[in-house]
Amino acid sequence: MIDRVFIDTNILVYLSVNNDAKTETTTKLIYNLPNAVISTQVLGEFSNVAYRNKVLSLEKLVEYIDIFTSSFELFKISASTIIYAIKIKEKYSFSFWDSLIIASAIETDCSILYSEDMQHLQRIDDKLTIINPFKQ
Repeated sequence: MIDRVFIDTNILVYLSVNNDAKTETTTKLIYNLPNAVISTQVLGEFSNVAYRNKVLSLEKLVEYIDIFTSSFELFKISASTIIYAIKIKEKYSFSFWDSLIIASAIETDCSILYSEDMQHLQRIDDKLTIINPFKQ
């Protein structure tokens, strides 16, 4: 059985901009993931980064959102996800927003979270492993 994988915002950003080795690494990684999940939070953060930093034109941003939502399972955050994120924040001392990513990953039965922003190989609640794809 293939692990379900949750993709953090920073990974999507590297997919959409030319950033030498990181773009190449994320492209190879993403195109080999048949069971990838993102959340509405990830889409919102991606849009904010791309728009705020003028990384993408509005037209390209919309195009990437369409690509991501057709390529990955989209998880819609609920009140129970927010409550779980608060518990994760208290237990592990992550920021609320990182805790919400982690809670979303666990609620979608992902065993791997690809993120550059959290501790590589950290295990959460014996359910999820955070992997920084640039440290492999």
